[in-house]
Amino acid sequence: MSRRSKLLLTVLTLLASLLVVPALAAAGTTVTVYYKPTAAWSTVNIHYAPNGASWTPVPGVAMTAACTGWYRRTIDLGAATGLQVVFNNGAGTWDNNAGRNYALGTGDVTVTGGVAGTGNPCGGQPTPTTPPPTGNTATVFYSTAGRTWPVVNIHYAPTGEAWTAVPGVAMNEVACAGWVKKTVALGAATGMQAVFNNGSGTWDNNNGANYRIDAGTSTVAGGVVTGGATDPCAAVPPDTTPPSTPGGLTATVDHVTVTLAWAAATDDRGVTGYQLSRTPGPVLLTSSTNGYIDGSLSPRTTYTYTVKAVDAAGNRSGASTTVTVTTGDAPPLPAGGSMLGGDPRKDSIYFVLTARFYDGDPSNDRGGSQHVKSGNAANNDPMFRGDFKGLVDKLDYIKALGFSAVWITPVVLNRSDYDYHGYHGWDFFRVDPRLESPGASYQDLIDSAHAKGLKIYQDVVYNHSSRWGAKGLYVPTVWGARDGQWDWMYSEKVPGATYDPLNENALGRAYNGDLWSTTAPAGNTCPNYGQTNGTFSAEGYANHHCQWPSPTAKMFPASLYHQCWIGNWEGEDARSCWLHDDLADFNTENPVVQQYLIDAYNSYIDMGVDGFRVDTAVHIPRVTWNRRFLPALQQRLTQKYGAAKAQDFYVFGEVAAFVNDKWNRGSVNHSAQFYTWKERRTYVADDVQAALDQYTYENQLGTANQPTSTNAFLSGNTYHAPDHSQFSGMNIIDMRMHMNFGDAANAFNNGKDSDDSVNDATYNAVYVDSHDYGPNKSTTRYAGGTDAWAENMDLMWTFRGVPVLYYGSEVEFQAGKQIDCGPTCPLANTGRAYFGQYVEGSVVASGYGTVAGASGPVATTLSKPLVQHVQRLNQIRRAVPALQMGQYSTAGVTGGIAYKRRYTAGSVDSFVLVAISGTATFTGIPNGTYTDAVTGDVQTVANGTLTATVTAKGAMRVYVLSLPGNPAPGKVGAAGPYLR
Repeated sequence: MSRRSKLLLTVLTLLASLLVVPALAAAGTTVTVYYKPTAAWSTVNIHYAPNGASWTPVPGVAMTAACTGWYRRTIDLGAATGLQVVFNNGAGTWDNNAGRNYALGTGDVTVTGGVAGTGNPCGGQPTPTTPPPTGNTATVFYSTAGRTWPVVNIHYAPTGEAWTAVPGVAMNEVACAGWVKKTVALGAATGMQAVFNNGSGTWDNNNGANYRIDAGTSTVAGGVVTGGATDPCAAVPPDTTPPSTPGGLTATVDHVTVTLAWAAATDDRGVTGYQLSRTPGPVLLTSSTNGYIDGSLSPRTTYTYTVKAVDAAGNRSGASTTVTVTTGDAPPLPAGGSMLGGDPRKDSIYFVLTARFYDGDPSNDRGGSQHVKSGNAANNDPMFRGDFKGLVDKLDYIKALGFSAVWITPVVLNRSDYDYHGYHGWDFFRVDPRLESPGASYQDLIDSAHAKGLKIYQDVVYNHSSRWGAKGLYVPTVWGARDGQWDWMYSEKVPGATYDPLNENALGRAYNGDLWSTTAPAGNTCPNYGQTNGTFSAEGYANHHCQWPSPTAKMFPASLYHQCWIGNWEGEDARSCWLHDDLADFNTENPVVQQYLIDAYNSYIDMGVDGFRVDTAVHIPRVTWNRRFLPALQQRLTQKYGAAKAQDFYVFGEVAAFVNDKWNRGSVNHSAQFYTWKERRTYVADDVQAALDQYTYENQLGTANQPTSTNAFLSGNTYHAPDHSQFSGMNIIDMRMHMNFGDAANAFNNGKDSDDSVNDATYNAVYVDSHDYGPNKSTTRYAGGTDAWAENMDLMWTFRGVPVLYYGSEVEFQAGKQIDCGPTCPLANTGRAYFGQYVEGSVVASGYGTVAGASGPVATTLSKPLVQHVQRLNQIRRAVPALQMGQYSTAGVTGGIAYKRRYTAGSVDSFVLVAISGTATFTGIPNGTYTDAVTGDVQTVANGTLTATVTAKGAMRVYVLSLPGNPAPGKVGAAGPYLR
């Protein structure tokens, strides 16, 4: 999945890493500059540079009136003993001492009429010891827990201004035990970057990312910034008053689901949640609101419930009256569809962004609110263009390429400015109507694909919803007004109206009346609701507090959504904070959230999808996957298909480790292979604590003490039964090969280096580039050239793992183009451009990789060299079981990229030697007759040695051993531009 946040945070992190921190000096000094302009200036700015430091950005910072005719500014010099200064009126008139600048010292200094002096010209008025409170300020409390620093300095840079001189300024304001404090003048800025140090060379710079701190009061503790915080040193009397007892507890039954509701309790400081007791059990349930859905209970069983209110101090109310209910029968499973089944390693996968592939029904095209701004309107290229009808119409094209599975982007109803990609889910139980058409629903697509022998792998998101929440779980009410400025954004309120993007996006609005209110809603917790916040939109309209949800705006209940930004992408917060402001991060450790997602994705299992590609899997703790989501998938699959066929459902997760090493910067918890394993110990029942305990436990064990596997490797020339007893249920996208696919040799050597730490690497999904990145975290589609593409494909189709091709790569579509730029440039200029012009016309596939007939532009596409190469690779792979499911070895293999593979099961025994490049010699192999599936060349081996020579880039040799009952297939397919 591609997000502007990933690119932005990467750039910010890189910039932070380039910040050179010089040797520390003594605590800083100050200078108070008094300036009297010789003409009447309505604005007076001081533009300065402490000795040895950078100048402030032009025009500098505002000075404030001190006394008649004089203006004043106090400046922290850090370790400097003076500074250079010029002045201006903010409108182009400067006083720079006739080009020489003013050189000033410390203390109280004056400048007027071109003369610098000392003293306070304002008649004995006291000189402030800290900058006057002009503009915005940030009060920062920094936790010293676990630190023995004798002093704490804050080194900072208001947005758009220079950094303070190293080491910054002392945090010397009155605080309390465990905290230090400093109030920083921001001027016109609304935030700053900051780092902290002990004055002796020890720094806390948020692991190189710096801390982002907004105006107002913030705390920094344990690497996490909490904005809008209360003073942690304020004396608060202990809370000993319990909340009132909840009343009116009711329960309704639907099959084996009980829905509970009760009147909200009250408390002198606020109710934070509720605890429900259920028997039989005993089970303690929690809820943040005065309602709870208890699902998946036993049929025909009597349950009793009581509820207590809880406040922040842990005081509990008395128990409510008891309510008793009896469940009914379990609901019958919907008819839906049925997955095709079969080992997923037999497949090759074609990956499409549904909205960008082929437009089968123009009536559901929608451009959204960014249609004109992005440049898409000028290209007549709405973001939602392709659809399920387009996919149904072109399934024969995909099959003609030889693919047997299609990975599609998320199908749930999305809601945001620019949501064509599908990763801004809002209603997880509804398919986005911009993808469906009469006769081409999602169910129709699944059924049509299955009828052609093609699987559907659905992209799913468990980590986050849209910034507007998730319908049926929690939807925040935001400030909005049709006030003349914001009419374009907020549609009229219509009582009972439900968001329908087919209507809203026709007007460019994702923000209809169900979301906004001019007044704070009941129970509002967002501070300063509706007040202007001092910032403005691109159009110049005043922005307001609570207008857009964010993790720190207190617009989501903490029980359902996390309340922080990710600060360290290899830290614990990467699993429990927001990626970006338009991706509201679920609290996946809450059972209510878990049940919402489980029920939602069960509905798609019931429709008959064949597998899930799991987006942002790394941002959910592994223990939560292993205890909740993955077992729930297997439970539903087993219920629908039985235990054996349930194993055919292919789950492959995106654990986005964008590094070239085996372990993601040494963090096991953030490495792809880590997610293929079960837990090695039992954790406490509470999922939040279990996630913290698991993170600490595994990080302390480190990379050297992680489990290993031989499931991908031959024992000599012998296949052995794999051991999946410790398999978590989640396979992975092979991020290490992806990152190293600048060339095939690099990908091969790096990929096999990681295979011993993956539970079974033969199930890895392998691709060169995608809708997110190219190799080496490139932001452009792969542009290594046709020959290099052919060689990469040779490796993908014959090495362990499941090959995946991003749509259009078969014609090098948009090679070298930026993959994603959000709405800042037209989609037509990106790697997510519309592909329809390449597949217009008609095509009929006679088999996987074979064409019965084609006409129009698609016929031209099918004649392209890489298309013919992909077709042949798919034919060869389908003919040799060892290439699909085999273990591999490089023992006894010398030369270029080369390996041997074998798969043995039941009556199938398949052994193959593969040479991708150069001359490869295989020694110690079984004697017998080997036939090259590419050329038909036959070699008889009597001394355990075979040599294969590849003379051109993109060519390949695939020698298959004829075994009893398993003859070599001979030459497979017709010679093509590379395989000949």
